[in-house]
Amino acid sequence: MSETEPTAASSGALNPLAPDHLPYFIPGPDGSDPMMHTAIYFLIFFAFVGGVLYLHMHSLPERMSHGHSRTQFQIVAILALLALFTHENIFWIIALLLAATTLPDFLTPVTSGARSLASLAGRLYEGDEPREDDIGHVPGTPVSHGTSQGRPAGDTAPGTTGAGAAEPGHDTRGEKG
Repeated sequence: MSETEPTAASSGALNPLAPDHLPYFIPGPDGSDPMMHTAIYFLIFFAFVGGVLYLHMHSLPERMSHGHSRTQFQIVAILALLALFTHENIFWIIALLLAATTLPDFLTPVTSGARSLASLAGRLYEGDEPREDDIGHVPGTPVSHGTSQGRPAGDTAPGTTGAGAAEPGHDTRGEKG
């Protein structure tokens, strides 16, 4: 046989002993492997879909607690993040149970009492002041942070004389009263 004559393997002809039809998962003589390409596309697609479903399911407690109070939503979100990064399922279960329940409102009676005591004392209830760092704050609802730091210096509550307030430029340190 000379080197210029094509052989059966190089011409793409099938071996005479091979069946007439070969299944698609057997690679062709040119080295193409359609089954491997199909498997790769299948795995990439389902890995992406599986990741999307996993993250969608993982955000379920946060989406459930979205209508609850801000504090409860933040606790659920932190537990869901802990569960995501630590792979501890108990955090996700706790977040799901916390999102499924409505926590009792203990803050409203306390706020009402504080507002009543402030009006009896002739002072302004500081929880009604809008805070510049709390964008969604509605006056009359409890503030979730801080104390009376939002009031400008020298501002006194209604009904008070302001006699105890320091005058601008007057240093009261070291004076005994």
